[in-house]
Amino acid sequence: MRTRISLFITPLLFLSLTLTTACRADSTGNSASVHSDTSRTAVEARHGMVVAGQADAARIGVEVLQEGGNAVDAAIAVGFALAVTLPNAGNVGGGGFMLIRFADGSTTSLDFRERAPAAATRTMYVDPLTDQVRPDLSTRGHLAVGVPGTVAGLLKAHEQHGSLPFERLIEPAIELAAEGFFLANRQARLFNRYQPEFSDFESTMRYFSKPGGASYVGGELFVQEDLAAVLRRVRDQGFDGFYNGRTADLIVAEMERGGGFITHEDLATYEPVVREPVFGAYHDHRVISMAPPSSGGVSLIQMLQALQPFPLRAMGWQSPESIHLFGEVMRRSYADRSHWMGDPAYADVPAEALMDREYVTSRMTTFSSERASTSQEVGHGTPPDLPEESTETTHFSIVDDAGNAVAVTYTINDLYGSKLVVDGAGFFLNDEMDDFTAAPGEPNLWGLVQGERNSVRPGARPVSSMTPTILEDPEGRLFMVVGSPGGARIITTVLQVITNVIDYRMDIQAAVSAPRFHHQWLPDDLQHESGFTSTTLASLESLGWSTRRISTFGAADAILVEYDTAGVRTIQGGADPRREMDTAVGY
Repeated sequence: MRTRISLFITPLLFLSLTLTTACRADSTGNSASVHSDTSRTAVEARHGMVVAGQADAARIGVEVLQEGGNAVDAAIAVGFALAVTLPNAGNVGGGGFMLIRFADGSTTSLDFRERAPAAATRTMYVDPLTDQVRPDLSTRGHLAVGVPGTVAGLLKAHEQHGSLPFERLIEPAIELAAEGFFLANRQARLFNRYQPEFSDFESTMRYFSKPGGASYVGGELFVQEDLAAVLRRVRDQGFDGFYNGRTADLIVAEMERGGGFITHEDLATYEPVVREPVFGAYHDHRVISMAPPSSGGVSLIQMLQALQPFPLRAMGWQSPESIHLFGEVMRRSYADRSHWMGDPAYADVPAEALMDREYVTSRMTTFSSERASTSQEVGHGTPPDLPEESTETTHFSIVDDAGNAVAVTYTINDLYGSKLVVDGAGFFLNDEMDDFTAAPGEPNLWGLVQGERNSVRPGARPVSSMTPTILEDPEGRLFMVVGSPGGARIITTVLQVITNVIDYRMDIQAAVSAPRFHHQWLPDDLQHESGFTSTTLASLESLGWSTRRISTFGAADAILVEYDTAGVRTIQGGADPRREMDTAVGY
């Protein structure tokens, strides 16, 4: 079947999974050659590009563009396709954010983040007998689930900005669910690895285990008939096809079976929110990113502003000197994130003040190039009084032929979310309630310590690290579309991709492939991937850093748009090799 083909090439469609290193000439004609530990090169195209976490979904998005659909149409089609082909992160049972820059330069964003059920309480994860937080309750099973927003968000995006019929956009996902798709090796490994956690729930085992405990293998056909039925109801009935009627009955029955809080009213009253993005600047590039309840945009712009006065290129890419600087910038931004972030509908979030240039500069006055601070001595700042503004995750970036750009990050939080599948519907539910503050000072799944503003409140949306971002070049033209999964490390991943391109002149594939590091204030350690030399790590430790190697570091999927002297553009797609299924497809 057409929907079962994962990798293919036509004269107008290019999918690259080949070689190597990268360099881009800077404005003086010099070049920065940076080793890129990857077997991929950037995919180039003239008309449009989709970079997504799975090949079938990326292909479906490009087919929509080739048929005359715009970038939002493609994003809707990719979002539903990933709900089928990437069940560990793609979803109808979670939520996220969509950032849009139109070809005329105007912008908007859509918040379809999950909400706390009406019955949720501030202390619902605190054991009344011991007064201790029960982290298992917010990460596993029925109490961990927030009201899903993905379906409402994609429907809202189509209502406001779609050009092709909605049925055309969701139909490929229905076909993939009903007729099946071929599991990638990574998907088979993950299914097998998570069997012990799936076994806690009979409904999950029904859909994601084999009789007799047989293992999944890459290349086998995976069919999801009940999920296809869910998608058909959305196709035929729109919002009511998910938030009322049969699907809503199945979700509520699942909640009642396990003591969850989501009710029919919670589902029926869910609404996405149209938000003004946040804006910043970095070396004459305009930065457009997501506003609260995502912390990503504010924190990213804070960090870029803090870095801008420093000669990063002269300091050297990933030299001990530059990593030390980045680490201190990250530490201060995440301290502010912990204290100030929350749902702006329920808490005072001074987003504009936190991004104020003078405030950011003041936060760096305690920076020393000779020693690392400690997170104990670097707490949150107090920004000036300015007027108020009126995981497991996956990201995809899209540019269409007209120059519209869409960045979407959506999630069910941990791998396979709450590990709970809705019986009769076949999809995983999120564990986004863990993104609230279970109790001030208590770390969440990602080790993030969060403040009172992010406490559980009925109807509130938890703070997120998702950072869908779009940049314009100094001439005001579309320049970059970027985002990543990775929980707390999303923001620093996006930061490093941007600086890799702008400061170190990498092409987009090298920028997303390069080794990464991360600091989030607490715990007070500098996390890093493999790829850093022992000499570099020793130099950092001599400055006072505690370093810790970790194995997983997100998967940035990004697009770079460049122009020749005549203004003709070339679109580069960079798919992160950290996840073997991430794919760039252009035409």
